[in-house]
Amino acid sequence: MIKKAAIGLRTHSGWAALVAVTGPIDAPEVIGRRRIEIADPTIRGSKQPFHAVEPLEFPEAKAHIECCRQSTGKLAREALEAAIQALRDRGAKVVGCGILLASGRELPGLEAILKSHALIHTAEGEFFRQALMEAAKHCELPVCGIKEKQLYEQVATKLGTTASKLQVRIQNLGKSLGPPWTQDQKYATAAAIMALQEK
Repeated sequence: MIKKAAIGLRTHSGWAALVAVTGPIDAPEVIGRRRIEIADPTIRGSKQPFHAVEPLEFPEAKAHIECCRQSTGKLAREALEAAIQALRDRGAKVVGCGILLASGRELPGLEAILKSHALIHTAEGEFFRQALMEAAKHCELPVCGIKEKQLYEQVATKLGTTASKLQVRIQNLGKSLGPPWTQDQKYATAAAIMALQEK
């Protein structure tokens, strides 16, 4: 029997924590977890592309960001495709993807971003999240974006429980799995549960 599963992702500079969860929603099971690399180490500054281009002239900066965008997009697609195939091999069909979002203020154009160090940090987070969102869409997965600050409250509300009970439930999931079970995996698990619940 094919099980429905969902993937949750929490991004960092150049990589993301991926956790796959299957139901039932009130007793979820983690059936996969991995770290996916989404920055090409052969491209200078690919883990922090906006920092890398900060001292460059604008045309060169723009070209380098675009090079990183294409490379990261390809790596993100390949990583998700590999994760989906691994889950398929275990008898699970991935039906959704939950991605953790930042607080979400609108970013200006590249020239304005490069004039502000704070915006550079914001843009880099968005750069990798956007690559994963596009990769999920490429894999024909519905994407559920959840603001990180509201994660446990939103998921708990959907499940008809409290945020504190949800946190304990997710914490306990890691006990049988062993490490790593850091905040990355816990948050990605909550995002996956949300995506699974949406189906």
